[in-house]
Amino acid sequence: MRELTDEIAVDHVPPPTETAPPAVRVPGRHVAEVARHADGRLAVITWSSPEIDPGLLNPALHVIGTDGTVTDLGATPADAGKPVWWGDEVCYLALTPPHLQAGNAVFDQRHRNLTEGLRACPVDLVQDDGGAPIVVVATGLDTEFHRLGGGLLGRVTGSHRPDRRGAADYDIRWGSQERLGYRARDGLHLDGLLVLPPGRTRDDGPFPLVTIVHGGPYDRWADDLQLHWVPSAQWFAHDGFAVFLPNPRGGLGHGHEFAHAVAGKVGQEEWHDIEDGLDLLVAENVADPDRLGIAGWSHGGFMAAWATTRTNRFKAALVGAGISDWPRLVATGEWGAFEAALGDGPKHSPLTYADRIRTPMLIVHGAEDTNVPVEQAERLHRAVGHSELVVYPGEGHSLRRREHRLDLLNRTRRLFAKL
Repeated sequence: MRELTDEIAVDHVPPPTETAPPAVRVPGRHVAEVARHADGRLAVITWSSPEIDPGLLNPALHVIGTDGTVTDLGATPADAGKPVWWGDEVCYLALTPPHLQAGNAVFDQRHRNLTEGLRACPVDLVQDDGGAPIVVVATGLDTEFHRLGGGLLGRVTGSHRPDRRGAADYDIRWGSQERLGYRARDGLHLDGLLVLPPGRTRDDGPFPLVTIVHGGPYDRWADDLQLHWVPSAQWFAHDGFAVFLPNPRGGLGHGHEFAHAVAGKVGQEEWHDIEDGLDLLVAENVADPDRLGIAGWSHGGFMAAWATTRTNRFKAALVGAGISDWPRLVATGEWGAFEAALGDGPKHSPLTYADRIRTPMLIVHGAEDTNVPVEQAERLHRAVGHSELVVYPGEGHSLRRREHRLDLLNRTRRLFAKL
C-alpha cells in the first residue's frame, strides 16, 4: 500500500523512477533503476526478481563501467531506489534496516546510513553533477531541500499555498487551512491540518466534520493545497464541511521510530492518535459531535473501516481501496511481506469485527487492483449488509479515468450529505 498518486496518499506503486535502457544488463538480476555519471558510468539497482515480492526485498547495487564491466557493490536494504552519483561514489534511498515498516534513510555505496538519527524523512535524492546530491526531506508538515553532507537549501511551507485561484472567467475561494499540533494520550507529539469552509472561521463552529486518513501508512498530509481526485479537504470544504487531516504515528515526516511505531499493530495507537485529535476539535467547538464522517483510500480506507468497528460516532464512512482482511492481503496482494510487517492476523482486520459496524458505508474499489485485490471490498460488503459497493472496471489501486473520478466525487457528496 505505498503509492502516491496526484499527491494523495494512497500506497504501494512499484518503482522504478527511471526505466533502465535496454542495453543495461546485470546477469541473473532484474534491472530496476539506473543513474548515469557524467563520464558514462552507470549506477544500477537490481532486484532478485521482476516481482515486487520477493524482488524488492532483495535489491542490490552495481556499477557498470564504460567498457561494460559490472562491479557488484553488494546487497542493499529493502526497497532501495533513487540512485545518484556523489563524485565517484553512489548513494541511494532505502528502508532503515532491519524493518520493512520504517522510515527511509540515505545510504552510501558501502551501505552505511548517512541520515541515522534524523527526526525527519528523506523522500527523494536528486543528482547534481556539479556537486553533492540534493536530498528532499519531509519534516513535519513541511518539505525541505538539503545538500547531502551540507546545509539547508530551501523549505516549502503553507505560506506558499494560494488562498485564491483566479482566471478571466472564474474566481475560486479556497477553504482556510490551519496547521494543528497536539499530544496523543501517551504524550507523543502529533500534527495535522484543519480545513474550514471558504469564508468561515472557528468562531462559526461547530461544523459537520469529515476526517480524511492518509494512505501508506508511511505517508503524510503536508501543508499544501488539499485538492485531489479522491474526495479531498477542499472538495468537502466547498460543501460546508470542516475537514480534519491527521498525521498519526506510522507516517513519514518524524523519523524512523515514529514510522516504525505501527509495525505489527496497525489500527491500535494509530487509531487513538486520530481519535485524540478529533476529540480536541469537538472540545474546541470546531466539530459537531453529532455530525462526523470519516474517509480514506488504501491504508486510509482500512482505517476508515477500522474506525467504524471501534466507535459508532461516525454517521458516514468512505472506504476506498481499503483492507478488510490482513491475512488474505498478505496471501494475495503483491506486497505480501510488506503487509505482513504491518498486520498479519485476524485481530487487525475490520472483517473480524464487522458485526459491530452500524455506520452507513460506501465501499469503492478498482476491479483490477493488484495492490489490494478487490476481494477485500467484496468481503467487507458481504459482512456489512447495509453498505454500498461500487467496483470500477479497468481500474487499479488508483482511479485513472475521469468519468470514474467524477462518479466517486458525486457518490461521496451524496453519502456525506447524511451528516
